[in-house]
Amino acid sequence: MSRFDRLPGTRDFYPDEMRVRRWIEDRWRDVALRYGFEEYDAPVIEPLELFTDKSGEEIVEQIYSFVDRGDRRIALRPEMTPSLARMVAARSQGLPKPIKWFSIPRLFRYERPQRGRFREFWQLNLDILGVAGVEADAEIMAAGVDALRACGLTAEDFELRYSDRRVLDLVLDGLEIDVGARSSVYTALDKLVRVGEEAVLAELAKAGVPDEEARALMQTITGRHLDALEALKLPTERLEREVDRMTRLGAYLAAYGVDEFCVFDLTVVRGLAYYTGVVFEMYDRKGALRALCGGGRYDDLLESVGGQAMPAVGFGLGEAVLIELLEARDRLPVGPARCAAFVIPVSADDRKAAMEVLTKLRGAGVASDLALRDQSVAKALKRATQASARAAVLIGERERESGRLTFRELDTGNETMLTVEQIVARLSYGTPA
Repeated sequence: MSRFDRLPGTRDFYPDEMRVRRWIEDRWRDVALRYGFEEYDAPVIEPLELFTDKSGEEIVEQIYSFVDRGDRRIALRPEMTPSLARMVAARSQGLPKPIKWFSIPRLFRYERPQRGRFREFWQLNLDILGVAGVEADAEIMAAGVDALRACGLTAEDFELRYSDRRVLDLVLDGLEIDVGARSSVYTALDKLVRVGEEAVLAELAKAGVPDEEARALMQTITGRHLDALEALKLPTERLEREVDRMTRLGAYLAAYGVDEFCVFDLTVVRGLAYYTGVVFEMYDRKGALRALCGGGRYDDLLESVGGQAMPAVGFGLGEAVLIELLEARDRLPVGPARCAAFVIPVSADDRKAAMEVLTKLRGAGVASDLALRDQSVAKALKRATQASARAAVLIGERERESGRLTFRELDTGNETMLTVEQIVARLSYGTPA
């Protein structure tokens, strides 16, 4: 028994779990590439100030940080967007616009581990920089929906709830809620799904929002429809502008064919301070899990890290909650075959010939494995089945003399004598040899 346990909030990925993670990542990457995004990556360690400058020193309590031997304050990256902003800022003049990048980074947060939340995790990050209009918002939201659809989920399984910080600011202006309290108001509203309305009202009271205005705010944002804004005395020009923006976004989502997944919901706030416009989250329809995805528009972030001002929108989609949802819906993939062919030498004298056949199969692109231990054919066939191979290829004296190999289909037990070329054709294309 090992003397060492895993650190809290981390996970071991044994081959079965790793296959699931790679299966998800492959589908994420396929969607990103189909949408025209380019892949990038960044160091897993960053200057701590990259995160504290935007979120304040209090974020230090939520991340892994240390001082290195060069007396630099270092953080394990808790999110990818600041690293993206730093990278783009360094070359912003020379990069063609719009910039459409994606990454599947490893991230770290020093938070209390709980269901669907770990201290080490992976997520899909998609971002579009250089487009100010809702065209980019619609593109990024549609890509997020397709990243889940590619994993076998449907509109019955999840929904995307979206809002706009500018609309919420308009509501707060109409209710004459003090500008100085806005940050606390956002923080309180962001907890609505988790803690409920009464708890949020209590936090609003602590932030200095009078009870009448607080209840009017809750009534407005829980209406899930732009019509709720008409009950407030709002500037006509600003109201029309915000309604038009949300109406166009809804129309674009319909054009992408994802409108059945999407619902306007002013209760979506997003806690991070750098969001400036459209914000969105994805949840399972039954509401049993944490948010699957969160994102939005962060038009000021690039300038804050020393780059040229540039509009930007993006999201992060985590694998931990997604795996929980796939498991709950019985959509986890069945473990794929580790190899197509499992080559078995009948005796020790046949091993060299078996290795030569194995090399030919691998050279032709057929994933193949070899019985590495001297054992009976029966035991080797059992190992081939455990390896989820499609077929066993047996090589004995008869096969070496004839130049044709015993090809055994493991699902049916049928055996045929085939050449290496015929085996390659059978396993590559699934057609009769």
